[in-house]
Amino acid sequence: MVLADAGRPQGEPIGGNGVRAWRDIPLWHDVPEEKWSDWRWQAGHAIKSMEELRKILTPTDEEERGVIECAKYFRFAIPPYYAALMDPDDPNCPVRLQAIPKVSETHFSPSDIHDPLGEDADSPAPGITHRYPDRVLFLITDYCGMYCRFCTRRRFVAHDHGIQSLRALEPAFQYLERAKEVRDVLLSGGDPLMVKDEYIDGVLKRLREIDHIEIVRIGSKVPCTTPQRITQSLVSILKKYHPLWVNTHFNHPKEITPEASKACAMLADAGIPLGCQTVLLRGVNDCPTVMKRLMHKLVMNRVRPYYIYQCDLSEGIEHFRTKVAKGIEIMEHLRQHTSGYAVPTFVLDAPGGGGKVPLMPNYLISMSDKKVILRNFEGGIFSYPEPDIPPSACPDNCVHCQTDERASREGVAGILANRRERIVPLDTLRERRRQAPRSPIAIPIEMHPTPMD
Repeated sequence: MVLADAGRPQGEPIGGNGVRAWRDIPLWHDVPEEKWSDWRWQAGHAIKSMEELRKILTPTDEEERGVIECAKYFRFAIPPYYAALMDPDDPNCPVRLQAIPKVSETHFSPSDIHDPLGEDADSPAPGITHRYPDRVLFLITDYCGMYCRFCTRRRFVAHDHGIQSLRALEPAFQYLERAKEVRDVLLSGGDPLMVKDEYIDGVLKRLREIDHIEIVRIGSKVPCTTPQRITQSLVSILKKYHPLWVNTHFNHPKEITPEASKACAMLADAGIPLGCQTVLLRGVNDCPTVMKRLMHKLVMNRVRPYYIYQCDLSEGIEHFRTKVAKGIEIMEHLRQHTSGYAVPTFVLDAPGGGGKVPLMPNYLISMSDKKVILRNFEGGIFSYPEPDIPPSACPDNCVHCQTDERASREGVAGILANRRERIVPLDTLRERRRQAPRSPIAIPIEMHPTPMD
């Protein structure tokens, strides 16, 4: 059952203005249905040149310069399906903004960082980023069906490393075998679903041979940009390896088409839980009304809004970034203004490898040992009395917290669990003084210790 156009005003094109049938576009008017619906055809006929782009719309001067100049820094490719969603008459079309380079991408801000999330520094094996205690990021390909203009990992996907064999991934698998604390693996890239079925099957099979890995997640944009990739064959492979989750990536209601809805339905019907990670993008979705409409369309298609991401500090994408305050404003328009399952978490991935930090409006006004003072979405202020009871039923020497090998040891949770006493930043003047070599203290010669052999 396709729900993408539920609530759509009569006569309004699905997705809004500018959505065209591919047969109305001269470049593809003679493409038969069976080819258009084949993801391999879509991948093999992506728009990659100015000549091809001019056959589907009239690019602006900024777009023309962008396609030419950005080739020095980052790849350009738009699958025909996604290109057909672009409004040919509106340079500010939210799909067009995400797909076509602009010369703004060549302007690097002083804040830009080549590896903004410090993934390379946290990489103990090729393709692996191990930042959080119990889970890892595993990059299995650098290939994408479309190269989003705001890509966080553009340093990685900007160059064609070629198709890797499963054998080439073996050092990563061996690391995962040794890292007994890892229970959750997120497959990403590139787009991990834009490879052959046999490759995906091999990766998942190898992961399932590692006993301590409980959950496998796949981060993929193909339900949005190349929904034809979600085939019965692919779904049959994925469902063999439950528990498996898929986090997809929609940024605007216009992207949720009947084809995208069908792809999501196929995954959901196979028992695969779906989430969505939406990037907050200036000019695309930095509007509370647009964002709420997107969240509603997602849940209607059985996709749980998971994250709204503050745009990262990757090189050349500052023009996409919004103020953090805009994200907080959007959360004010979502929390308690719609169903809780339609409200994602607004996160900022702290530069340099700090990890995802949740951000939200401040609903806790004050607290004492007797009561907590809260505000609600209307601005009302309420008190919640603390219980008059003995200390927690989870004592300091809780047997579960002390014996469970996966109990939290890192961060503030580790302090609260009595697993550590303090967290001391390393890069402070005091710590540098402590670590600096000390000058020898003059003492009588007879008191010098005897060197050990």
